[in-house]
Amino acid sequence: MRRLIIRPGAIGDCILALPAMESLKADYTEVWVASQNVPLIRFADRVRSIASSGIDLVGIPGCEPPDFPAFDSIISWYGHGRAEFRAAVARLPFQFLPALPPKKSGLHAADFFLRQVGEPGHPGIPRIECPRAAGDYVVIHPFSGSAKKNWPLERYRELACRLNCPVRWCAGPEEPLDEAVRFENLYDLAAWLAGARLYIGNDSGITHLAAAAGTPVVALFGPTDPAIWGPRGERVLIAATATPGEPMESISLETVLAVGRDSMGDSTPDRTAHW
Repeated sequence: MRRLIIRPGAIGDCILALPAMESLKADYTEVWVASQNVPLIRFADRVRSIASSGIDLVGIPGCEPPDFPAFDSIISWYGHGRAEFRAAVARLPFQFLPALPPKKSGLHAADFFLRQVGEPGHPGIPRIECPRAAGDYVVIHPFSGSAKKNWPLERYRELACRLNCPVRWCAGPEEPLDEAVRFENLYDLAAWLAGARLYIGNDSGITHLAAAAGTPVVALFGPTDPAIWGPRGERVLIAATATPGEPMESISLETVLAVGRDSMGDSTPDRTAHW
């Protein structure tokens, strides 16, 4: 069986779909994902970026679509909502899946993706195996894809001053933070995060990356529902606003400090706390 898996989406979307994608592994497995996510796919025989595949040209009048290699099965979270794309590849063995869970599905995204591929009993905990060198530092990533999801930067700075551990700041290429550590390769970032005593951050792809690397995580949630989009791992704590949409400022410094100190102690089961 030769299988192609196509999974578009940002870092967090891809990580939460990892258990579902891994359950689809065949005799030969090829995976196409967004460019930045290519280093995170470790189980496949071949990984390439969606951008390099030319698949975005399929179904566009006047554009020459790429030739698909011979696959017995193509599981695609790409193109579900594009009728012209589905029509153009109708002769190929595509199975299309919605890329995002319905807002009222009642399922965590990782479990939703597993149910889509017929593996509802599979553990929905993403894992990224990487070298781990224990370091005596806490990592803080104070950004996300939306300003509404960000706890105030000045609160993070106060938090850093009160933690009894060295703090290293983390940021992406376009995120403005002079003292931040930056990695071009997400797998290298995962290995660095895996060595931290603790990671603290907002609802972001990097927070999901830290959890998947096995780092103890404190994740701060406001506009999004952690029951659907929360990071998963053996040592994940989520500090959420009392009601969705409430300003992130309503999560107090003392609360995050207490949860952070808790997380650097003994192993703690996943749970969500509201303040």
